[in-house]
Amino acid sequence: MRILLVHADRFSFRVTGETSVAMPGELKKAGREGEVDESLVVFIAAEKGDEADIDSVVNQVIEEILSLADQVGTSHLVVYPYAHLSSTLSSPRVAVRLLDEICRRLQGRDHLKVLRAPFGYYKSFEVVCKGHPLSELAKTITPDKPAKTPAERGEESEALKAEDALKSEWIIMSPDGKEIPAEDFSFAMRPSLERMYRYEKSGTRVSDHPPPHIELMRRMELVDYEPGADPGNFRWYPKGQLMKRLAETYVSGLVADYGGMQVETPIMYDYQHPKLNLYLQRFPARQYVLLSGPKEYFLRFAACFGQYLIQHDMQISYHHLPCKLYELTHYAFRREQSGELAGLKRLRTFTMPDLHTLARDVEQAKEEFLCQTELAIQCMEGFGLDFEVAIRFVRDFADQNRPFVEELVSRCDRPALIELWDERSFYFVAKLEFNFIDALNKAACLSTVQIDVENTERFDITYIDKKGEKRYPLLLHASISGSIDRILYAILEAQAMRMTKGTKAAFPFWLAPVQLRLIPVSEKFDGACKEVLEKVPYRIDYDDRDITMGRKIRDAERAWIPYILVLGAKEVAKQCLNVRTRDGVQRKMALSALLAEIEPQMKGKPFLDLPLPEFLSRHPIFVG
Repeated sequence: MRILLVHADRFSFRVTGETSVAMPGELKKAGREGEVDESLVVFIAAEKGDEADIDSVVNQVIEEILSLADQVGTSHLVVYPYAHLSSTLSSPRVAVRLLDEICRRLQGRDHLKVLRAPFGYYKSFEVVCKGHPLSELAKTITPDKPAKTPAERGEESEALKAEDALKSEWIIMSPDGKEIPAEDFSFAMRPSLERMYRYEKSGTRVSDHPPPHIELMRRMELVDYEPGADPGNFRWYPKGQLMKRLAETYVSGLVADYGGMQVETPIMYDYQHPKLNLYLQRFPARQYVLLSGPKEYFLRFAACFGQYLIQHDMQISYHHLPCKLYELTHYAFRREQSGELAGLKRLRTFTMPDLHTLARDVEQAKEEFLCQTELAIQCMEGFGLDFEVAIRFVRDFADQNRPFVEELVSRCDRPALIELWDERSFYFVAKLEFNFIDALNKAACLSTVQIDVENTERFDITYIDKKGEKRYPLLLHASISGSIDRILYAILEAQAMRMTKGTKAAFPFWLAPVQLRLIPVSEKFDGACKEVLEKVPYRIDYDDRDITMGRKIRDAERAWIPYILVLGAKEVAKQCLNVRTRDGVQRKMALSALLAEIEPQMKGKPFLDLPLPEFLSRHPIFVG
């Protein structure tokens, strides 16, 4: 940091305009103009590296100011941000943080009177310097500690701090509406519900051991770490990318059928945007921050930002409500702490289906909440995933809407863990979560629905009511699946747990990268195999490699292929196939009977073609 201290007979300033880095709230903290007679004027420029140890920088600045103020005998101070003192300026966010802390500490001293000028504005000023030996001093302040990364600094939003400090009551409510304190509930019939409760109470997200899906995602050549990127960013191989696209298509189809209107919004936003900056402090996430020229931008961690800004510009009345905007956010970013990163469960770049619904009032919001809960249940069933239910309420909302709470749990058709907060620390009053419990007994939130009572007013999102007056609607946030990456994590973890119990792992048929594999008894049946390939309308490949039959079957089993079709002389003679399925059953089937058996498994599910060459001899090896 650079500071210039001037002992002045008189100082005044006046705001003349707004710069590109004007920060929200600065004029409230400082005002548009100010004037003071005899004072010590402190011109300040925050520099790159100051954030390495903000406390030490502030302490040194305060010490310099107080020392000189005492020497020149003044109790009047002016703190004036002045970028022209340095050519290596810090980010605006760091500069304001430093100014806030310096002013807070100076204003906390009873004998001092402090005038502050706003950051990020053009200002005219007049200063009359006294001209004695101590009337002009320049200082360079450096942090005591070396620079750290944002993760090492542990930067986080006010919401994250509030989340850590939150106190709550935990109860279990059964589908018939009965409730009991969670500590008194018998979890004998719901051991995974108990694991979720213990996990939630512990408050830690750090894994002591790598979850088993990591080994599976690599061995199956689905997803892998990318050493050339920031940790928590992954490369997707053809089979994994196909599963990801199928899951995205399935979820988007469910939302479209429900009435979600699909949009697309930017992935980065202005950190100084007055509405967005305030919102960042109300959402518990860590941001990637980019610098473009003098301005800071953050990478989105959800589709909220773009959809808020669209909704602000929309012209709607009560006739349009409920109004549902949907975006499949490819590339959402959260800079999670490194110790919390755990394969596809918790990563830093992910794909999130995001639905935002404007509702006329509480009654309509509750109705849509129930509909979206049903949609989330359908989604989980489509992926073949079991889940536990956690619901979080502000106590007043739960008390005033008891029938809704009971109906919500009833629709979930299983006991629900309910967390009650005495105070609302976030933007929502109700939040539903479907949690998957993995092989390490850790809970991971998949589907979620929330009732937001803050952000339509914050972003000035309005509708016209029956009387022709403007009203603020309520806002529902929903992701009926959770992140697509986490869906694949849950599927792999579920199969890992099956394997520990001696059961064969299996993908849902519609999601399996290769749905059928054709294996000839010998190469002389190549022609017959090609005829079968042409008649199968699903993802089928052909093992034409020059290896033993036993090896081919073992490889197909290891790849979790739902149907293994063996074709030899007997099958050609009888015009059938020797069919092996994941449940261990082996039988002779006509091709028409096999296709009839498969058809119901694809009902209502999307389809994409084989992501690799049809012949196995042409498959590259992605993971050595």
